[in-house]
Amino acid sequence: MGFKSILTVVTDPATAEASVTAAARLALGCDAHLDVLALGVDQAQIGYSYLGAGALLADYSLEEAETEARAAAKAAEAALREIDPALRWGLDTAVAEMGGLTAVIGNAASFVDVVVQARPYGQGQTYRAEAAVEAALFEGRSPVLIVPGDIAGNAAMLESLSAPKRVLLAWNQSAEALAAAKAALPLLKLADLVDVTVVDPPQRGPERSDPGGLLCQYLVRHGIKAQVSVLAKTAPKVSEVLARHARDEGCDLMVMGAYGHSRLREAVLGGATRAVLEGAEIPVLMAH
Repeated sequence: MGFKSILTVVTDPATAEASVTAAARLALGCDAHLDVLALGVDQAQIGYSYLGAGALLADYSLEEAETEARAAAKAAEAALREIDPALRWGLDTAVAEMGGLTAVIGNAASFVDVVVQARPYGQGQTYRAEAAVEAALFEGRSPVLIVPGDIAGNAAMLESLSAPKRVLLAWNQSAEALAAAKAALPLLKLADLVDVTVVDPPQRGPERSDPGGLLCQYLVRHGIKAQVSVLAKTAPKVSEVLARHARDEGCDLMVMGAYGHSRLREAVLGGATRAVLEGAEIPVLMAH
């Protein structure tokens, strides 16, 4: 079992190089096909009456979205020209209304094995980047590999995408974490070591006497070399503990469940998902 169909969605020419280059390198390493969706967003509000001057504004908004889509496609093509010609890829250009953005991306993500996106937080990023990640996770039910924005210039990180040497698998007994572990199996099987990392395991529950033990056993039965690390929460945020452990262990990939709380609560209060992505120094594969 491996990744055979990979998608990246480009909504901003500025992030095209990172996501396209990373997705292409992963596709080459997995002998997979890469689909690139260049997307413009029509920000006219559905439900309003566009008459007179309003109609002109609606037409302008659509033209702007089409221009954005063409610019995203041009940036994606520029990145693809720098990739090994052996890569099998396709490029589609589309315009989505603001209210239909999730449906368009979700439909595209439904029929691939993994979606590769640049980190959705940071300077210059817009709501579209986060919307693309959430649409792939929730509507497309696809795992998403988030890569740092500067990955295109990091040869070692690009090389490790399809063959990571050491992986941190964040485990908290949740359905989301289990989904991420199973989605990541093609990469975990190639790793030299998978570190099942448990932060402050609960005192009660099915794993109270052996945190991470059942998951570790599951991985070993798949031929994966795995170990369990149980860590105390010695920093204010779990994400900080995970990031520090990843650095200490020299991990080149993190695997974790996404949005264990409701998305509204994550948006208002933050959460491990957002905190990890905001400070991620290595690629992060997430699933929900």
